[in-house]
Amino acid sequence: MNPTDITNPEYFHKVVDCQYACPSHTPVPQYLRLIAAGLYTESYMINWDSNVFPGILGRTCDRPCEPACRRGRVEKKPVAICRLKRVAADHKDDVKKLMPKGPFVSNGKKIALIGGGPASLTVARDLASLGYEIHLFDDQKAGGGFMRSQIPAFRLPEEVLEEEVNYILDLGIHTHFNHYVSSMKEVLEKDYDAVFVGTGAPRGRDLPDLPGRQEGAENIHIGINWLASVAFEHINKIGKKVLVLGGGNTAMDCCRTARRLGGTEVKIVVRSPKAEMKASEWEIEDAMHEDIPLLDNHVPKSFVMKDGKLAGMFFEKVEAVYDESGKRRLVPTGEPEVFLEADDVIIAIGQENSFPWIEKDLGIEFNDWGLPILDDQTFVSTNKKVFFGGDASLGPKNIITSVAQGHQAAISIHLFCEGKDINDRPSPFVNLHSMKMGIHEWSYDNQVVNDPRYAVPQADKSLTLNNIKKEVELGYDEIEAFKEAERCLNCDIQTVFHKDKCIECDACVDVCPTACITFTTNEENETDLRAKLTMPALNTEQSLYVSDKVATGRVMVKDENVCLHCGLCAERCPTSAWDMMQHYFNVTKAYNMGENALPPVVIY
Repeated sequence: MNPTDITNPEYFHKVVDCQYACPSHTPVPQYLRLIAAGLYTESYMINWDSNVFPGILGRTCDRPCEPACRRGRVEKKPVAICRLKRVAADHKDDVKKLMPKGPFVSNGKKIALIGGGPASLTVARDLASLGYEIHLFDDQKAGGGFMRSQIPAFRLPEEVLEEEVNYILDLGIHTHFNHYVSSMKEVLEKDYDAVFVGTGAPRGRDLPDLPGRQEGAENIHIGINWLASVAFEHINKIGKKVLVLGGGNTAMDCCRTARRLGGTEVKIVVRSPKAEMKASEWEIEDAMHEDIPLLDNHVPKSFVMKDGKLAGMFFEKVEAVYDESGKRRLVPTGEPEVFLEADDVIIAIGQENSFPWIEKDLGIEFNDWGLPILDDQTFVSTNKKVFFGGDASLGPKNIITSVAQGHQAAISIHLFCEGKDINDRPSPFVNLHSMKMGIHEWSYDNQVVNDPRYAVPQADKSLTLNNIKKEVELGYDEIEAFKEAERCLNCDIQTVFHKDKCIECDACVDVCPTACITFTTNEENETDLRAKLTMPALNTEQSLYVSDKVATGRVMVKDENVCLHCGLCAERCPTSAWDMMQHYFNVTKAYNMGENALPPVVIY
């Protein structure tokens, strides 16, 4: 194999599994070290640069970083990355003074943002300081989009949402709230230089053909619409017996909200096996903690009316059968249909895009699923002046994905307005520097602790189930946050090998706790090289770090998959052939570009 090109910024980026898995590529280990050091404000700003909403995401993120966490390979539980993000938000000092301040020098360009959710807000933040006149339209009373209308206050307090949305709106954004945009043609006929669509996926799926659906309509609710009605205080009660259909995060929010509005017998009913539910593991756990039973493998068959009022539903019991390719079929078990009583039913079985306000003659093309045809790197539509992002672009996902798409769309809009090629994307900001303070001393804490994951404390159920605005999770205190942050393995501190200093004493091999370092003869075929290592490297999703030949003609091979970044190899090496170097990777944002660019946030 050829020697590894560690100058390629993507090489070590991939090794930092948590950051690589984050759609916005937030520098996770860096902000966790800052939390452990008590530097909450600095940690917040590292987050704000990348994910824009640290306090919101610290409570509501889908946490794609955590399944990727390297700690999960040596213990059952990864580092609580998401909830530590909340610590930075909860304990920060005044951060307004560290943010861009208007008024900004105008560049003469105007941008329309349709929808006030996380994608549009990200675009607004990234473009405002470059001098763009930003106009944001939303049919709600304030900014936040589905973060405001779909996430219950007991998970996301209104004051946290307001604070982080206003950080952006205070940059001089022209807001048009309570304003439903009914015609894209009218928008395009105005003097906007570009239009961004971030309207989410506003239509909840229904079961219109199920018998009894129309007759029971008064007590059958669409999940996302019902949550919005609760959020805006149009609904404040529900029947005692409630069925929630669906296995996603919206269904979990619906059932937990129903418990707080008077539902004493709330049940979740899903078609699939519990193991295949789309809801996050922790969302399901929170629902179970609030005494909400889950019935899986139940397919809805009909709504039942009694004396002109909804009485319940019939379900068919099924089991999952898989063919040789792993494709699933739900096969009836042959048991009698199950009747479940219900005063109200909430349907939370998915969301769809809906663009009735976009006329068909504007050059904006849609696919068979009603999604705009986009370039998934630039987020430009088939109308070069119109860009999409968030759930409105590639379908429903989550807040952090919307933020990431907003960053990329903002870059595209800026390049487009500058008359440049939107495919000529800026490179990330990358820095690789030694963490050495002495011969065997490092400017980071490299001790690997054996602590299990610390549980996030919660308020008592007797309080939270009686107050819909009472936040359930209390968050870590400073001591718990320190201990949890110390579980991080510092995966951004890379073991960098200098072959010319190596005397092949094999001390690093002897001291390595995971046997990830091997000195051996090279092989042409990667599979053959992986097989001959001291500990065969079987996970091909992670790279091998292969050096050029050392004095004896052998090569150093390190399996990046199992390296703990503990630094013992560098401490043991008598010639400093190994160094511990921080790889700082920060995706360039639009506001880092152009004459009025702000520098990237770098806090070591």
